[in-house]
Amino acid sequence: MPLQPTGQQPFTTPQYNFYEAVGGHETFVKLVDVFYEGVAEDPLMRPMYPEEDLGPAKERLLLFLEQYWGGPKTYGEQRGHPRLRMRHMPFLVTPEARDAWLRHMRAAVDALDLAPLHEETLWDYLERAAHSMVNSA
Repeated sequence: MPLQPTGQQPFTTPQYNFYEAVGGHETFVKLVDVFYEGVAEDPLMRPMYPEEDLGPAKERLLLFLEQYWGGPKTYGEQRGHPRLRMRHMPFLVTPEARDAWLRHMRAAVDALDLAPLHEETLWDYLERAAHSMVNSA
């Protein structure tokens, strides 16, 4: 896949769109649903989501991931720039929390049964993003 100029979605060109290649909206809904099923039962992760209803958090993650991977730009229209580290600063994100997040996200990615290149591409991003959110020892 060609490298993208600054400002374009990753892995999105006029000839190729990752979001569409992996199944679009339905794929990302499943990813987020499976992820939050794990979070809902996790004693370390669940307190990081102050809303009793995980629905709003699910929606934010879905919109972010869809936009990031070349889908609708709804996240940016509603919330502006993602500013992931800034948005996560109010939460104590320890290496243990990162590992729990990755454990639930790994289960979600595995549930998608993606082609190996797509799985590797998605997982690489999620793993790097999780490591970058750690803000406390």
